[in-house]
Amino acid sequence: MTSLTPQIESVVAAASASARTYAATSPADRARALGLLADALDAATPELVVIAMRETGLSSARLNGEAKRTAVQLRLFAETVVNGSYCGVRIDHADPEFVLGPRPDLRRTHVPLGPVLNFSASNFPFAFSVLGGDTAAILAAGCPVIVKAHSGHPELSDATGELARDVLRKMGLPDGIFQVIHGREAGVAVLKDSRVKAGSFTGSIRVGRQLADISAARPTPIPFFGELGSVNPVFITGDAVAERGSEIAAGYLASVAGSAGQLCTKPGFVFVQEGADLVVAVRSAALSLDMAEHRLLDRRIAENYAVRREAILASRGVTPTIVGSVRFDADGQGWVTPTVVSVSLNDFRFGYDVLAEEAFGPLSIIVEMPFGTDLAALLPEFYEGNLAGTLHLSRAEATGETENADELQALVAQLAQQVGRVLFNGWPTGVAVTPAQQHGGPWPATTNDSSTSVGTAAISRFLRPVAFQDAPAAFLPASLRDENPLRVPQALAPAGRSTAWGTRLGVI
Repeated sequence: MTSLTPQIESVVAAASASARTYAATSPADRARALGLLADALDAATPELVVIAMRETGLSSARLNGEAKRTAVQLRLFAETVVNGSYCGVRIDHADPEFVLGPRPDLRRTHVPLGPVLNFSASNFPFAFSVLGGDTAAILAAGCPVIVKAHSGHPELSDATGELARDVLRKMGLPDGIFQVIHGREAGVAVLKDSRVKAGSFTGSIRVGRQLADISAARPTPIPFFGELGSVNPVFITGDAVAERGSEIAAGYLASVAGSAGQLCTKPGFVFVQEGADLVVAVRSAALSLDMAEHRLLDRRIAENYAVRREAILASRGVTPTIVGSVRFDADGQGWVTPTVVSVSLNDFRFGYDVLAEEAFGPLSIIVEMPFGTDLAALLPEFYEGNLAGTLHLSRAEATGETENADELQALVAQLAQQVGRVLFNGWPTGVAVTPAQQHGGPWPATTNDSSTSVGTAAISRFLRPVAFQDAPAAFLPASLRDENPLRVPQALAPAGRSTAWGTRLGVI
């Protein structure tokens, strides 16, 4: 056990002490708690948004929309808890005639991991913060949560945390199931503590890797679910530009400029055929869009963005499409307008070490490729993993019957190997909060490419499977009992089926 300050020790001790009690709460009670948290957040949104605007520089419209999304997430997980599908219940009835010898009665479900430490994000002060998606999934799973507040919005974090604690306290739930702490040192100390059973994080590759390494280096390693860096490549065919270039350019700029480009799903790179006139369309679209200055989240982010932007602009062959700007005010806060540049594929290859790194802010790079470039081969040449990959097609190409259909099919197949979400004729910003969503991807997009931080599958990160063999009914979790009092989905394997395995498929 690590050495903790008395205050942090009390937090971890409370979380540990409440774990078994909270895990034993009924799905109905956990769902009610999530619903009440959503209601409280809705009611407090006006005053919380005022605090968030002051601390983050994000707009009222963006923050109100994000707060609504956060409440929707909480309600979605409430539905998921009641449904019970996340339990993954499988029941194999005892079978004395089993083909490999008598089979015992086996029943498998998932149980909560225990206390989880959630590092909140800077760029989503509601949706990936104190009551954001990770917290919702952790609470839905039946785990106590310790939220490490982000230093970029401490006042908002405390206000949101107090709101949540008040709701849970009034329900009679233990105080230890939801707590907020501050400070990097405190976060690292808690992550090392043996009573904490998992970690979640949204932020930079550098910090995420450090925390993942700490989690793995513990005497008993724990799962760590980090969402890190992503440049989200976009491929636009020449026919798509010819068919709807203005529409594509306007959508591209809106996606790059939204929230000053401080989104993990921003399209950082667009690959397009030379001569497709996308650059012309983007310049034209910029004249009709609101390109007003936007404050970046904090001084550190602004300083890093300014350095990255200058390095990109100074690279060989880089030509500004939209010059953009960076201005620091008297308080050291950075104010920006979008920058879009173009570069040939050869010069992109030459300057790869500088150009390929994520620029966290409103900057994107158009890479112009020679006609006939093998797109499927190009993708692994430059990128490891990303949250999203996008393909813009013409109406004819979307039928899958054009001359380049095989090339496009190969590109889609390669994208599916390297991203968590493949989009068509859209933009990766705006991640729908819905059961089928996948917000994750291979390294360095995330530390665990089989998980998601958005959508109902996110709950599985904070559960582990347990099987019960020949257990008396009185000792079974409710989800595994024959009478199924929770009415959860149960995948049944009755006795007598094993001798016919495979025959119905025509393989035997």
